[in-house]
Amino acid sequence: MALFFSKIAMFHIFLVFSLILSDCGFLEGVESLGINYGQVGNNLPPPEKVLDLLTSLKITKARIYDTNPQILTAFAKSNVELIVTVANQMLPVIMDPQQALQWVNTQIKPYVPETRITGILVGNEVFTDDDTTLLAYLVPAIVSIHSALVQLGLDSYIQVSTPNSLAVLAQSFPPSAGTFNTEVTGVMSQFLQFLSSTKSPFWINAYPYFAYKDDPNRVSLDYVLFNPNSGTVDPYTKLNYDNMLYAQVDAAIFAMARLGYSGIEVRISETGWPSKGDPNEIGATIENAAIYNRNLLRRQLENEGTPLRPQMKLEVYLFALFNEDMKPGPTSERNYGLYQPDCTMAYNVGLSALSSPSSTSSASISLTNSASKVIKP
Repeated sequence: MALFFSKIAMFHIFLVFSLILSDCGFLEGVESLGINYGQVGNNLPPPEKVLDLLTSLKITKARIYDTNPQILTAFAKSNVELIVTVANQMLPVIMDPQQALQWVNTQIKPYVPETRITGILVGNEVFTDDDTTLLAYLVPAIVSIHSALVQLGLDSYIQVSTPNSLAVLAQSFPPSAGTFNTEVTGVMSQFLQFLSSTKSPFWINAYPYFAYKDDPNRVSLDYVLFNPNSGTVDPYTKLNYDNMLYAQVDAAIFAMARLGYSGIEVRISETGWPSKGDPNEIGATIENAAIYNRNLLRRQLENEGTPLRPQMKLEVYLFALFNEDMKPGPTSERNYGLYQPDCTMAYNVGLSALSSPSSTSSASISLTNSASKVIKP
């Protein structure tokens, strides 16, 4: 038995060293903050006004959930990089190389390089989608889209990947125990091989809010909100985690390492906190949303990495830019936005002040008194 645990300990030590050594190759100086620009609403501002808002906030990265030609045209000759998305239902079509080439020719090529499209996300949370038939189409679709970009000479600046729900992990705590669900490991290995060969990132949609909502008596609110707390120590790596988001990222890194891939960068395609929810949606308040996003923004300004990869600046896309009134589901789904559709703040997260350090406007940086007390200086 002692020999068994000794082997486990050696395995973890090997993983840690291989993961940390894989940090090299990250391009320093790249802005690490983006935002998700959803459009599921009937009262949203036109793309030109959205671009003005992003420009005023000095946000230079955005993700959209389609290839809306109005947005792609409006963002031409701007300094905002766009990640576009292929809908899940398109996967069976674009897995065919000719269909993928036609898609890239019509949806991407006419807009570049004037519009700075830097990424294509093929599908969304396919590994955990209710329609399990989609999984077989995912990697062929990704490969076909990438091959089309190569054929058109666009692959040098457009990366291809897919965003994953954290539910793709069978285990995520402690981070060193990160493991993928066994039923998806075959396709996941193929996907990771693609990412490794093309030097593309592994994207995750990570929401500490859900962990708190589901078990508020056991999950510390300070821990999920980035507030000061004693944190938790991974028993194998001895690394201390003072927030859940970083622990979730490192769990994904360990899960990939277990499949033999330790050099892939993890980025956060979505994270956020709802400012309003139904009575059973514990923690969905304006105050918590302001604290979560404000603290996360401060971490981003410090160019932080996770405990496992401290030198690798973590790229994060906030969810979301606007409250979207036509989104289905519980009340929280329509209240993740930092802004209302009329471009007024849904609550004051201090984004404009954080983006522009010289700003001294009290209207830009004030939070509720209770929120201000718990945020790190």
